[in-house]
Amino acid sequence: MTGTNGRGDADELFLMEAQQLAESLEAGLLDMQSRPDDKALIDRVFRDLHTLKGSGAMFGHVELSQFLHHFETAFEAVREGAFPVTPALIALCLRARDHVVALLDGGGPEAGAPLLAELGAMVSSVGDGAADASDGWRLSFHLAPDCLILGARPQGLLDELRTLGATDVEVLTDRLPDLAAIEPDRLWLGWRMRLPGNLTEDQIREVFIFNDGGLDLDLQRDGVPEAGAPDDPATVTGPSAAPSRDRAMMRVPAERLDEMMDRVGELVIAEARLAELALRSGDPQLVGVAEEIQRLATGMRETTMSIRMTPIETITGRFRRLVHDLNDSLGKQIVLEIEGEDTELDKTVIELLADPLLHLIRNSADHGLEAAEDRRALGKPDAGTIRLSARYSGAEVVISLSDDGRGLDLGRIRARAEERGLVAPDAELEESELRAMILHPGFSTAETVTELSGRGVGMDVVKRTVEQLRGSIEVDSEPGHGTQIDMRLPLTLAIIDGLLVEIGGERYTIPLAAVEHISELPEAHADGSRGSRFLNIRDQLVPFLRMRDLLGCEGQAGPWQKVVVVTAGELRVGLTVDRIIGSSQTVIKQLTPLHAALKTFSGATVLGDGSVALILDVPQLVAFGQTRDSTEAA
Repeated sequence: MTGTNGRGDADELFLMEAQQLAESLEAGLLDMQSRPDDKALIDRVFRDLHTLKGSGAMFGHVELSQFLHHFETAFEAVREGAFPVTPALIALCLRARDHVVALLDGGGPEAGAPLLAELGAMVSSVGDGAADASDGWRLSFHLAPDCLILGARPQGLLDELRTLGATDVEVLTDRLPDLAAIEPDRLWLGWRMRLPGNLTEDQIREVFIFNDGGLDLDLQRDGVPEAGAPDDPATVTGPSAAPSRDRAMMRVPAERLDEMMDRVGELVIAEARLAELALRSGDPQLVGVAEEIQRLATGMRETTMSIRMTPIETITGRFRRLVHDLNDSLGKQIVLEIEGEDTELDKTVIELLADPLLHLIRNSADHGLEAAEDRRALGKPDAGTIRLSARYSGAEVVISLSDDGRGLDLGRIRARAEERGLVAPDAELEESELRAMILHPGFSTAETVTELSGRGVGMDVVKRTVEQLRGSIEVDSEPGHGTQIDMRLPLTLAIIDGLLVEIGGERYTIPLAAVEHISELPEAHADGSRGSRFLNIRDQLVPFLRMRDLLGCEGQAGPWQKVVVVTAGELRVGLTVDRIIGSSQTVIKQLTPLHAALKTFSGATVLGDGSVALILDVPQLVAFGQTRDSTEAA
């Protein structure tokens, strides 16, 4: 049973690595469009092909390994400069890469033969000028004796070597001990064979890339004496020539990271309760132990959260592929520009963002960007540009998607909204409200339905996903100059540093990263029945919200109210609170569906004494303050 489980884990690890190699292969092929003469890039693509082929053979994926062998053989002509990098070649290689992914997902190999035939016909120079097969290689090797215990499969290596053209394969028994000394879990056999001369040394050695530890390998050209001098460049023997591998990386299933984050969250709550009990006890030793546990819990929280943080670039590859395909399907020239790919977000946020961003890009390409002839008539470049950017903004990450297309037709949006009964014919709406109409379920102004968009399905899903992530979405557009959609998202969904405050006898948490500063509420504003709703903060007028009124608190506030100035992007608002309690680590618990509609709160947290404090939603409060400011100004 243990062996079966180990084999299953190994296959799972192979599939994980193979998917990453397939993504790297796709990214490299797309990069070749703009850098067709980049030799290092072409070598990287070839290396991905070869590594994927080798690991596929090692884990028994014969169809995958054979397809990649022929794919690699055809691509060798590109690597050697015998065939130029062209858009047609890249498109065909991308189709071949898609077939690789289909094989990894359990698809049949029958679709591979036409692709290989098409690729071979295109790269007609493959095989020309190759070395005479008679001038081949002699290979003999012994793997490390304990390789079977470590999960190696010699049969997979032999299968891969056969796909390279190995012949005259012989088993070497010269290291086989006496029967009494044989240990069944150790490998005593070796192999000897001949290989075609058109293979390079690197191609042969890369077969053993996952078995280089303890490898004893002898590789020589035919015609070179067996005992060739060590300084003879045609003689490459011994394990020292095998490529080194970085063993510092370790792959962990995402489910284990989620479980670890949950445990750390519970630890933070338990640590807060311990600190509360220690403070009440007055025992200095217990207080000291509680402080030490707090320090350790904080370090563990920061380490765990850093492990969960993932750069945006992990999902941008699929966007580049989408735009490449849209160029052909739409007959448009589209350029995708990406900025801030190293910006990091919680892995859960990244995973949930992928599909909404794909929809936004499709929508921009299909309905936002004009055809080349229309753009030319408007004085625009033939190629339309879609720009995806990510940047930090306080406790949030702002992800923007913009295009330089036709922009939103507010008149058509208004007419469609009235037609659907979303707006009364005589209603007065701000432009921002009209633009936000496109986020309503089923709303579309497209005159025709295409395979990509036009049914009004998708934009509401984008909005719902962003709100599910405790974020906000804004739409801006200028007719004739394009549309921009900004999504503001929290850095993490798990644990934050919070500022604990008291309002009307209840405790609330404000995300500390959004807090700009804290000050006393001026006496002139202490009476809520009169006075301006603005404070002079560093020579700027900042609107402030009386949180007691907003939360419906009864009774009179104390004499020493505080103002907590919070920010969301470029906007600021002051929140009046009765008392500042202090800062603490805050484990975010999601609200129930019954309370999810309360936009003022983004979640709840358990305090050290076991009570619950609601977490104030800073972007919503800032937006509320801005709206009220605009209403009063009108």
